[in-house]
Formats: sequence, structure tokens, C-alpha cells
Amino acid sequence: MTQLTFNNTFSKLGDDFFSHLKPMGLPEPVLVSINPKAVYLLGLKTSELTQDWFLEWASGNQTLTGSDPLAMVYSGHQFGGYSPQLGDGRGLLLGEVVGPEGKWDIHLKGAGSTPYSRFGDGRAVLRSSIREYLCSEAIHGLGIASTRALSLTMGKEPVYRESVESAAMLIRLARSHVRFGSFEYFHHTQRPDLVKKLADYVIEQYLPDIQGDSEQYLSLFRHSVHSTAKLIAQWQAVGFAHGVMNTDNMSIIGETMDYGPFGFLDAYNPDFICNHSDTGGRYSFKRQPMIGLWNCNALANALTSLIPVEALKQILEEYELLFLKTLLELHCQKLGLYEQHSDNQSLIDSLLESLAENQVDYSIFFRNLCYFDDKAFDENSSENDTSYTNLRDLFLNREAFDSWAKKYRDRLGKENTKTADRKASMLKTNPKYIFRNYMAEIAIRKAEDEQDYSEIDRLLTLLQSPFDEHPDCEEYAKHPPAWSQKLSVSCSS
Repeated sequence: MTQLTFNNTFSKLGDDFFSHLKPMGLPEPVLVSINPKAVYLLGLKTSELTQDWFLEWASGNQTLTGSDPLAMVYSGHQFGGYSPQLGDGRGLLLGEVVGPEGKWDIHLKGAGSTPYSRFGDGRAVLRSSIREYLCSEAIHGLGIASTRALSLTMGKEPVYRESVESAAMLIRLARSHVRFGSFEYFHHTQRPDLVKKLADYVIEQYLPDIQGDSEQYLSLFRHSVHSTAKLIAQWQAVGFAHGVMNTDNMSIIGETMDYGPFGFLDAYNPDFICNHSDTGGRYSFKRQPMIGLWNCNALANALTSLIPVEALKQILEEYELLFLKTLLELHCQKLGLYEQHSDNQSLIDSLLESLAENQVDYSIFFRNLCYFDDKAFDENSSENDTSYTNLRDLFLNREAFDSWAKKYRDRLGKENTKTADRKASMLKTNPKYIFRNYMAEIAIRKAEDEQDYSEIDRLLTLLQSPFDEHPDCEEYAKHPPAWSQKLSVSCSS
């Protein structure tokens, strides 16, 4: 039987914060995939999860001792408009488990209707569950804070979306499921006492170092603002677009969460909109930093009963500087620049402008840049330099690259780092593999059409170590196929 020992500290906050519910189990469940790395986080062995109890639990047909399933209530700003009550409409917080690396919330997504389902069926479909299962691990593999995925199950239950699909359940792990919208709900319902109660809970559970400090609420807000600024800088650096940056999808501790119509950049395009439902482009790639600040402002408004307005404003002013500083550092690391120079930013800006003008694949360019030879270049030798030619051929205007490469090589000459060391460091910074939408589509088609789940496990292994060489997956390091341009994802994804 299971060795999981459950607690649920959130359930002790009281009924104002949630609704107690039992999961609606999937009929005839099938275990699609188990993530061994997440299994370790719970202090278990993968062999334990192949036993009958795990499938019954992961498909919502069994509740484990000590668990106290509940649907959390929250509100939030969705595409800029305030929605007064949202909440877990298709998921349940099962409880918490302490593993080798600390405590994890365990959340069952697709567990059936709740009081917050807003006329929905509360189910997740296999298609969207595969996307979240893989992308949460891909983001973690890139070194970015994220929820994690433990397992994926499906059952013989039809779910009606644009077409009839199969119901699925995802077990998600997170350090916290408290959102910006959790505070907004109690603020806008005129319950400052519950805003304080929730803030005290977050501090006690996740930020114990500031507990009892005279400015602990200010420190909580600063932590949220700073972690959000750094998180979005990391998104921008790897070319990740979240797609739905509503305040109810923003983690109070700065984790990437709620994967829906996400997308990674193919050709570099600051105007990239990954969400087909986002007709106005509110959550386009280039707007993510600004939206992060907008969301922090919404959180600030929700905390005005705890923190003076002027103090909130001062912290909000720290967001932009921290974001820009972090993004500059990350871009410099991608270029192998480790010393501060006044021309770093202009070199980066000119590169990004050229990548956009020439429709250069963002990740492929930076991976190839790792092999850039800063010692062998001159007007005559560049044509014989394969690493240089591979980069140059990515550009429609090759002379434009030549011009930038000359500046880049001059800048590298100011570094004290050895070429081999720079290359090794850049290879650990610029991933060879990112989770492109067509890769998800291949796994989805095999799973839905052929009941073949092997590609999910294959991609899971690949995306958890995206900086490494994977000779058996070399096709996924190439430019995406032409048919991928026809793919679109929306809020239903």
C-alpha cells in the first residue's frame, strides 16, 4: 500500500477559502505516463506507482488517508476584465506530502465539476493534459520555476469540446497553489480579515524567514513582485509565451503554472501570439513583461488593507529595473558574455532586431552560436568556418549577420574567458531542444489515434534534459516541419 503521508494545511483556513469535494473518478482508467523525477520528489519509487492503488488514486477513484480534497476559491482579472468568482473549476487540492526536497501540494486536475465550474463539466481532456504534463517538465528542465507533473491517466468517458475527446487526469505538484487572484477575491468581497489570514498562511508555509517581522506583509509583496519579474525575464530569454497571463494564473511565489495555449518561439517574432483566443494580442510575447507588472499592480490593490499605498508603489517601481537587469544577464549568458561592458545591451538589441527581420529560428540560432569560433575569423577565412557558415545561412540577409558577427567577435575579445570554457557554458545555457507545438501534436495524435503513449515518455525524457545531446531525438533539434505552421492553440487547449 502507499507510503504517502498526507496533510492539508490549506483546509485548516476554513470554509471561506474552499469547498470540500470528492473527485469524480474516471471509468476504466488507464495509466498513460508516470514521471520518475516527480516520483522522487514524493519520496517514492516508480515501482510503487505501478501498483493498483496508484491508478485508482491518480484517476480519482480512491482518496488516500490523510488527504482532504478541496476546490480553492479565487477570482482574477481575465484579459484585463475582473471576474468576481473563479476558483478550481476542474481540479482539487488533495493535500500536501513532504519529500526529499520539501513539501509539495498535490493537485488532481480534471477531477470533475465543482461549485466554481461555471456550467463546465470539470473534466480535462487528454490533449490538453499531455501538453501540460510535458510543458511543465520542459520549463523545469530549462531551469525555470514551475509546477511539476507526476502522472497522467485517461478513462473511457467522452468529453465534449469542439469535438468528442477522451477524459484525462493530471496529478500536478506545486510549492503553492495560492494565486494573485486568491487575494483579489477576498479584497473585492470586502473581507480584509481573510486577506490577512491568507497572507499569514502564505508567510508561514512558504516564507518562514520573514514571519514575525514588523514588515512581513511588505516582504511578502516584494517577494511576489521580484519573483514575478525574474520569472518573466526567464520566459523571455528562452522564448516562452504563456498565453493566458490572467491574475488567477499567477503564482504568489513565482512559479509558472496553468499551462494552456502556451508556445515557444520558432522564428523570432516579438509580436508572437500563441493563444488563438487572444484576438487583441494582450498576452503577446513582447507584452508579457508589461502584463507581469500589470498583474503585480492588481495584487498590490488587493493588499491595500495590509500595506500602505506608498510602500506598495515603491516596490512596484522595483519591478522594471529588476526585470531588465535579469534579462540583460540572461541574454549575456546566452552570448557567452560574462563581463559588464557598456555595449552589451546594444549588441543584444541589434541581434534581436536582425533575428526578427530575417525570421531566424530563435533556439536554433543560439544553440549554433555556442560553436562560434572567436579566434579564426577574418574576411577570407569565414567561408571555410563551418560553425560560422551554419549561423550565416540562417539569415536571409547574410551581410547583416556578417556585420553583427564582427561586433560580436570584437566584444568577445574583451572577455578573459577561454573559448572552450565559453562554449561549455553556452551549451548549458542555450537548449538544443524546446517543446514546440508540433512535438506535442505528434504525441497527442499517437495517443488519441493509436493508443500509443510511448512518444509522451520519449519527449518527457528529452525535455527534462534539453541541453544534452539526444542522438535518437535529433529530428526534434531541427527546424519545425511546414505543417506545424497550421497548428493553433486556444484557451480550450
